[in-house]
Amino acid sequence: MDVAVPTSLGPGRLVVDAADHPRAVLWLGHGAGGGIEALDLAALAAVLPGQGITVARYEQPWRVAGHKVAVRPAALDVAWRETAPLVGGLAGGLPVVVGGRSAGARVACRTAASVGAVAIVCLAFPLHPPGRPDKSRLSELLIPEVPVLVLQGERDTFGSAATLASEVGARRGIRVIAVPGADHGMKVLASSPLNAGAVADLVTSSVANFIGKIKP
Repeated sequence: MDVAVPTSLGPGRLVVDAADHPRAVLWLGHGAGGGIEALDLAALAAVLPGQGITVARYEQPWRVAGHKVAVRPAALDVAWRETAPLVGGLAGGLPVVVGGRSAGARVACRTAASVGAVAIVCLAFPLHPPGRPDKSRLSELLIPEVPVLVLQGERDTFGSAATLASEVGARRGIRVIAVPGADHGMKVLASSPLNAGAVADLVTSSVANFIGKIKP
């Protein structure tokens, strides 16, 4: 199902892959350099509905308009929040888990409380710009008061899984899963321990297990 979403910043878009007998809704946003067709987002939309989780991928207005550069973070949050009532209607009382990849994960963390999310899934959280560890965005990851799952590539130049896990430390409610050999786009080298299919399996199984343990 493809739904146009009016916002004060222009129309956004929801692409919904519905479960036959849903037990939860996973609402995902895309990154600043790509769209909802990203490998991990597409894998979740293909697999999770078969496990009782409806997946709604949200395309921000700037992307729908055909622009190549994302708008400022505050504007991303505005469009996301204005889409929340539609997602809530889609959920029909079911728990809503929010998330996204890269910039979309940041949006999900910043707005989780205001949209009533019960948990958050972060795919490739951009801990810092490449080569700029001094520009940490850890504070955004620490905002949510609900459970957070982070799937982070071992070769992610925006912050490796090891670096992110170290900075998160033993804080309750945040779980970091390393994706062996993966970069920021969850892509792997020929020499990596996992191939593309195995990465997709790791992402989908980890997210399904995480959502299965969430208590609404």
